[in-house]
Amino acid sequence: MDEFITIRRSEYEQLQREIAELRSIVQQLTEEISLLKGGKNSRTSSTAPSHDLVRSNSISLRVSSGRKSGGQPGHSGHHLSLSDTPAEIIHHHPCICEHCGENLQAIDSGSFTRRQIIDLPSVVSPIYIEHRAHLKTCPHCKFANRGVFPAHLQSPIQYGANVEAMTGYLSVYQSLPYKRICRLFQDFFGLSLSEGSIDTFLENLSRKSTSSYNAIRDRIQQSVVVGADETGCRVGGGKYWFHVWQTPLLTFMVAFASRGYKVIERYFKDGFPLSVYVSDCWSAQLKVVARLHQLCMAHLLREATNFAENLKSSWSLQMKELFRRAIELKKQMVENDYLNPPQVVTELNEKLDELLAVDFSGFHSKEQAFIKRLNKHRQSIFTFLSYLEVPPDNNASERAIRNVKIKTKVSGLFRNKEGKGADRYAKIRSVVDTTIKNGQEVYPALVALANCKIVGGAE
Repeated sequence: MDEFITIRRSEYEQLQREIAELRSIVQQLTEEISLLKGGKNSRTSSTAPSHDLVRSNSISLRVSSGRKSGGQPGHSGHHLSLSDTPAEIIHHHPCICEHCGENLQAIDSGSFTRRQIIDLPSVVSPIYIEHRAHLKTCPHCKFANRGVFPAHLQSPIQYGANVEAMTGYLSVYQSLPYKRICRLFQDFFGLSLSEGSIDTFLENLSRKSTSSYNAIRDRIQQSVVVGADETGCRVGGGKYWFHVWQTPLLTFMVAFASRGYKVIERYFKDGFPLSVYVSDCWSAQLKVVARLHQLCMAHLLREATNFAENLKSSWSLQMKELFRRAIELKKQMVENDYLNPPQVVTELNEKLDELLAVDFSGFHSKEQAFIKRLNKHRQSIFTFLSYLEVPPDNNASERAIRNVKIKTKVSGLFRNKEGKGADRYAKIRSVVDTTIKNGQEVYPALVALANCKIVGGAE
């Protein structure tokens, strides 16, 4: 039998209000969870997959090109080439005629066909180069004259520049940790390097790269377009930040204990008055003095997509499509379009202004913050439609800084005190990436660097 409980009207009304408030909170939390599911996760950031709220199967921001995967028509394929100077030739002669059984051993070959195997030597042996300082006695005055060793020879036996360069190649370019580098040298070259030797080699390469590193920074500050980004890492158990500034031909990276504007101010105190500065919406980046700014459209498009799909926002859906149209237009524009902008550029800007003028007071709080940010930085949204060299996104900077994540995932944190190891990595990696961007091979460049002399702490 049902039991009835009698309560006062005031208590009933209070319960109704509390239920309404709880429903509102549940709705807000549901929206927050929905945004998180469609936003930051292992697919869109460096967040570990284990930290995802759900296994995200959300649609990629990439749009199908309509082309089949693999090589496209007109693509020139690559294949192995036969060597004209093989290290070894093995002959295969027919001994007996397959038709009549005649012995063919004394018969000269009329012709031959070739097939080759490309292989590595089973043992790669180090070479020992001996220097001898001879003693000669002058027949006239009987003074003993001794030959002088080169300045870089400080010990009875030491490693050469190629070993130093290979260590830098494996640690900075291939991201191997000290222990695995030691193992590789032992297994392949028969050299028993210690982790202390590896640390010394990297310190030497870092000091020798100082001149090139500073030159890269100076050239970047004079560039027409500069992209910038930052990412966190662990150094000696504490939080550190790697910052990168890059152009199509240059990469400059620094490691610092701060993510803030003071890092930018330290290395580029005058800002970038000649450059269009491409970055995300991090406040420190937007504070940089520059000729113009360009916000990363990939970040803005991801946010608009998130709101459109998870909040079912028609406004965000329109903004998402507008961003896509602008990015697609950039791919189609030719040099003359930047001197005489087509009508569609004007139309896109007018549509952007129309969307930003909307009354958003009833929107979700995060969507409101997004619109306020777009209005505040309106002049930095479609800069790429006015300048040929300006990209619509900051993907190049993200690719440059991604190497730090690869290094820490393979090798672990930088253990040196006061960020010394991170600083060395930043300097050498800047030289390595700039070398690659200019079409040069990394290892020969590091060999040339290892052969430099250190004078006063610099190259």
